[in-house]
Amino acid sequence: MGTQRWMAEVGEDNARWLAAESRTALLASEYRPRAVGGGRVEFSALALGASRELGEEEDGYITDDGEGLRVWIGDDAFELLFVEN
Repeated sequence: MGTQRWMAEVGEDNARWLAAESRTALLASEYRPRAVGGGRVEFSALALGASRELGEEEDGYITDDGEGLRVWIGDDAFELLFVEN
C-alpha cells in the first residue's frame, strides 16, 4: 500500500512559503508540506493532519467542507486533490 498524499496548485511563491516558512514547516519532515515544483505543494496524511491543527487566522490552514478539501493562504483557497499512487 502506498503513502496517501494530496496536492494543490498554489503558485511558486506560496508553495515555497508553505514548505519552508509556514508554522508546519518547522516540524519534523513527515509533518511538513513539500513543494514539488510547478507551483504545486504536496501533503502527506501526517502533514495534512498537522495543517488541520492551525487556526483559521494562520496561513496554511486546512478546511474540509461542502466546497471540498482546501488549503488557505490569505483570502485565497486552493483545492487539495487526492493523488492516486
